[in-house]
Amino acid sequence: MATDFKSIPIIELCGNGADIGPLLAKCDDPNMGQDPGVAHVVKQLDQACKEAGFFYVKGHGIPETLLKEVKNLTRKFFELPYEEKTKIKMTPEKGYRGYQRIGENITEGVPDIHEAIDCYKEVKPGMYGDLGKPMEGCNQWPTNPPMFKILMEEYISLCTELSKNIMRGIALALGGSPYEFEGKRAGDAFWVMRLIGYPELCNDIGCGAHTDYGLLTLVNQDDDINALQLNDLLKVRNLSGEWISAPPVPGTFLCNIGDMLKIYSNGLYESTLHQVINSSSKYRVCVAYFYETNFDTAVEPLDICKQMTGGTKKFERAVYGEHLVSKVQTNFVY
Repeated sequence: MATDFKSIPIIELCGNGADIGPLLAKCDDPNMGQDPGVAHVVKQLDQACKEAGFFYVKGHGIPETLLKEVKNLTRKFFELPYEEKTKIKMTPEKGYRGYQRIGENITEGVPDIHEAIDCYKEVKPGMYGDLGKPMEGCNQWPTNPPMFKILMEEYISLCTELSKNIMRGIALALGGSPYEFEGKRAGDAFWVMRLIGYPELCNDIGCGAHTDYGLLTLVNQDDDINALQLNDLLKVRNLSGEWISAPPVPGTFLCNIGDMLKIYSNGLYESTLHQVINSSSKYRVCVAYFYETNFDTAVEPLDICKQMTGGTKKFERAVYGEHLVSKVQTNFVY
């Protein structure tokens, strides 16, 4: 239920200058919700998810040097000649993993003005039967720049752990146990990562208006460029329809919730429409990590969320893998 928000809130996970905050420090404690520091963070998460569906997180424990190095390596790859980049060209036969040149990603039928590398959690042959067959495969990592695969896999591991812990806070915010989104729901969480480059001085849409598919997205964007904009999808809560800028905040992740969390919350939380336009004079790099449910999970509103929204289920069940496959099979041209 997003509102007519005018700015994106910042949530401080590290309390009083500590290395990690109450939410992260207590993340393995089943009684973490009783801790006053955790309760404060949970209240902020709940407010942000209800009002905007977007929020920044500070004090997340991932070194700022790593955030920068991931962007630097991504930029170095995109600076390579086209012939070098297409050595890892994305195709359906590669499980939709790899490099896409500018204009090959499609949003609502319109080519997006960006290039990208798409990565997914490995899907072994037969792992999910026919459901997972289109996504079967391993990621295509470039050999140039050096250390690309090692650095990115370290980054993915840290983002996965951070996302799991933020989701524990969101589970508490919805009135559930901290482990509501584990086990059969997201105990073996699927993930997606997109390394994206936006050409400079481009007034075309870098990425068209869309919502994200899964539970939670962590966006690591260039510190000195403001290109990402948000729009409230739920018109009754944002009557102006105004696009709100999400300026980079050094050392933070810009986070937003996705379609699967909207369903689980029975609409208490909205997956907010957003788009990218890079009109600056600099080439822009963005690294987006998407934390999802289990690939084959059937997602439907949580009982506790139905109780808080009048007792009626507002959304039909959706299987995450079906949702993802339907998107990737229509999002690209070759």
